[in-house]
Amino acid sequence: MAKTRPGKRDADSYTIRGTNKVVRAGDCVLMRPSDTGKPPYVARIEKIEADNRGNTKVRVRWYYRPEESIGGRRQFHGAKELFLSDHYDVQSAHTIEGKCTVHSFKSYTKLENVGAEDYYCRFEYKAATGAFTPDRVAVYCKCEMPYNPDDLMVQCEGCKDWYHPACVGMTIVEAKKLDSFLCSECSSEEDVKKPQNAFSASPQAGAKVHHKFNLTVTRVHD
Repeated sequence: MAKTRPGKRDADSYTIRGTNKVVRAGDCVLMRPSDTGKPPYVARIEKIEADNRGNTKVRVRWYYRPEESIGGRRQFHGAKELFLSDHYDVQSAHTIEGKCTVHSFKSYTKLENVGAEDYYCRFEYKAATGAFTPDRVAVYCKCEMPYNPDDLMVQCEGCKDWYHPACVGMTIVEAKKLDSFLCSECSSEEDVKKPQNAFSASPQAGAKVHHKFNLTVTRVHD
């Protein structure tokens, strides 16, 4: 006689094994990788399901790290950057190691202190094709690269663009000592209004140039 499959039911929450931390649908979690030498996987719980035998499974939507994407890690990818993929999976809830927070890019840049469980996401990623959404991203500096929140940048008080210290011939130490900064183009102009603070805002606030973002950053002509 065939065995009857145990009944399944949707669960509101799951308590991570060995802890008192509770996760629910919508929470982001760290999941144990098959290779213990790798960092934990990051996923967003979509659904929690339990059966009559006490087994709990979670339907998750995976976040990819830049190095796991088709294009690989780029210079502008931050250490805590993740891509929200279209890759869904069902895993045992026992593989959940802990909770984490995946911030929006804007929220992440405003954090005063970044903890070990803080990440950010500014792109959605199609795992099969390597395509990103959005496919346009603001760029800065002479190098015309997207903003990496791990890198210090200085703002020109004239044009209000942002620059990497190395791209304008200065060290990080020198940049931190600046009271104000003018880029090479603005320094030759007269009557430039001085700002209150050269580090008054994040580069997130106002980019003027946008580039097409695929696997490489290339110029788009309007």
